[in-house]
Amino acid sequence: MPASFTPTAIDYLRFLPEILMIVAGTLIMVMQPLLGDNKRTAFSSVTLIGFIAALVAAVAANDYPGLSFSNMLIVDGFATFFRVLVIGVGIFTVLSSSEYLRREHAASAEYYALLLFSVAGQCVMATANELIMIFIGLEISSIATYILAGYLRDDKRNNEAALKYFLLGSFATAFLLYGIAWIYGTTGSTNLGEIRNLLLAGGGARNLTLAGTAAALMFVGFAFKVSAAPFQIWAPDVYQGAPAPVTLFMSAGPKAAAFAVFMRVFIVAFGPITNRWEPFVWSSALLTMVIGNFAALAQTNIKRLLAYSSIAHAGYVMVAIAAHNQVGVAAAMFYLAAYAFMNIGAFAVITHFSRQGEKYVNVDDLAGLGWKQPATAALFSIFLLSLIGVPLTGGFFGKFYIFKAALDANLVWLSILGLLNSAVAAYYYLRIIVVMYMHEPGESTLTLEPLSPGIRTTLWAAALGTLILGIFPSLLLNFATNSSALVK
Repeated sequence: MPASFTPTAIDYLRFLPEILMIVAGTLIMVMQPLLGDNKRTAFSSVTLIGFIAALVAAVAANDYPGLSFSNMLIVDGFATFFRVLVIGVGIFTVLSSSEYLRREHAASAEYYALLLFSVAGQCVMATANELIMIFIGLEISSIATYILAGYLRDDKRNNEAALKYFLLGSFATAFLLYGIAWIYGTTGSTNLGEIRNLLLAGGGARNLTLAGTAAALMFVGFAFKVSAAPFQIWAPDVYQGAPAPVTLFMSAGPKAAAFAVFMRVFIVAFGPITNRWEPFVWSSALLTMVIGNFAALAQTNIKRLLAYSSIAHAGYVMVAIAAHNQVGVAAAMFYLAAYAFMNIGAFAVITHFSRQGEKYVNVDDLAGLGWKQPATAALFSIFLLSLIGVPLTGGFFGKFYIFKAALDANLVWLSILGLLNSAVAAYYYLRIIVVMYMHEPGESTLTLEPLSPGIRTTLWAAALGTLILGIFPSLLLNFATNSSALVK
């Protein structure tokens, strides 16, 4: 009996979050000419409603796990975790963007529609069970993010960031697509489960070598998306040049979605050839941590500093992937959630502080913030301490579980070198705190305006999430552990 390609009601329910976001994005684009320039605040409200509806739908879909659309998509705890994470990043981005776009006179439907489309693509990546669907989701997310990076078209920094991101991103995507073609030629399938079963069945050393080559090619594409060495060179320039709220978004949402497909592809499809890809994953992890942390020491621009910090943190997550065990997957999931909270909070402070034209983005510009706005400085300090990995913050338990997973996998030297890298990172994070509290305030601080409602909500929510994950990690870790068995 021929297979039926007609979607069922349960298929649509499992895909409902993406449908809602795409509908909301399309609606916003239609609203632009109808509302005119005087009611642009409605765009952010509709976007928030779309994201919240998608969040509810993602949680509801988790009650109906399984495969959909001819096994191309899968809804399980792992997919739900990353769906909720990237939608949450989208919500925080909207809250952080409204005041920024108002002062730059750049509020438009395009910005919010691109956010919705990008997050929809990330959700497709999180639920993809097939390499072609992964590629489609990645391109939906990437194309929207390329445009967001150059959103302020009259700003040369934005133009440069978007061009570099697009050109290098397209080049990396070509490697990913070539890897997909190579594994299809080797196994005759693009379904992750079928690829795993075919590799387990063997097929000779030649086929396993070809599969290892496909894994290496796909690694290039994924490593670029998560800014892992030696494919991290784009991140500092793009983070520095893009609008501050877009940098906030890029540092958390697309990176989390890319790590989701990275883990699903390598642990599910390429699990039988772990010995072929583990060496270059742990090598990349070590190189990423070293480059990120040591390059950050020399930075004076805080966006660029946090870009190198983001590279270093990608290295920590790569350590968990190199462990290639269930503990490592759970640790990576927990760490990405904790990292999202602390990075969103840090970039929200920069979005607020930078002012029109992003005039104040150097570390020294923060001098005296602890005296001018004590609450803002205190919240920023929480995020920085969590990035270091200080106890009672989410960053501490995130690193603890990652290095535990590495030790369980006998990656002892990688764990030791990772801990030493964390000690190096403490210097440049603590330098920011010293500037905020121990330097005399200058013009940049004295002319600072009060927090907007959106930024204030983002800061307090991110700080609360950071502290909850640091004090009660089991609230999230239990779900991550139960959802980390990617191979059923």
